[in-house]
Amino acid sequence: MTSPDNVCPHGLNKLIFRWVGGAAMALAALAPALAQPVPTVAAASDLKFAIEEVAAQFEKTTGHKLRLVFGSSGNVKTQLLQGAPFHLFMSADEHFVFELADAGKTEDRGRAYAVGRIGIMVPQGSPLKADGELKDLRAALRDGRLRKFAIANPAHAPYGARAMEALKHQHLWDDLQGKLVLGENISQAAQFATSGSTQGGIIAYSLALAPTVARRGDFALIPESWHQPLKQRMVLIKGAPQAARAFYEHLSTPAAQAIMVRYGFAMPKD
Repeated sequence: MTSPDNVCPHGLNKLIFRWVGGAAMALAALAPALAQPVPTVAAASDLKFAIEEVAAQFEKTTGHKLRLVFGSSGNVKTQLLQGAPFHLFMSADEHFVFELADAGKTEDRGRAYAVGRIGIMVPQGSPLKADGELKDLRAALRDGRLRKFAIANPAHAPYGARAMEALKHQHLWDDLQGKLVLGENISQAAQFATSGSTQGGIIAYSLALAPTVARRGDFALIPESWHQPLKQRMVLIKGAPQAARAFYEHLSTPAAQAIMVRYGFAMPKD
């Protein structure tokens, strides 16, 4: 048996050279993937469940990884104007995309990807009915059943702005002052509307269709003629990496659109 002290230095050097060379080749093969940043998709909060599913589908198909962040479209637009490191913006209101394009932050004026809907959600045990015509909401204001009602903040959340328009259409906006609970975004408004801390609220159809939300109460669509359309648009931010571009294109595929339709979105006609 040869002791460690008698191992040939020359042979040992050859082994080390082969090991180091193999490791170097492996790292070289990985270098392109390591050099590519994981793209960040900044999406409107109404997309949470739908886009998580679309992103999982994309990652499984392509091997690319994505980082998803959700917030109100107005706040995301402001963050992008201030230099936030997002690569793809999926807005619930196309006008925020146009503002970014006019400011020179985007590659172009983007692409429409969906049209959203709003409706009234009431939690289990609420004295309020899920009435899309909002007749019971009017009655509850009169008879004292309604104490708190949730919507997203109209100042920067498109779904909140459309909720305000629908309530004004029915001449309920003024009567609701002092009873409104404003969510920072539509996801938070949905939490308020289903937690029992309010008697209900106006939320996104896409959130109401998610099983984790649907089981918490009842939902009814509000007529879309009562408010401006929720034309949702996405856009690539200048300098977006290849994986972000690939996901941008994936969102227009039949597979991705099928998921969006399942969450209550209509596909854009233009």
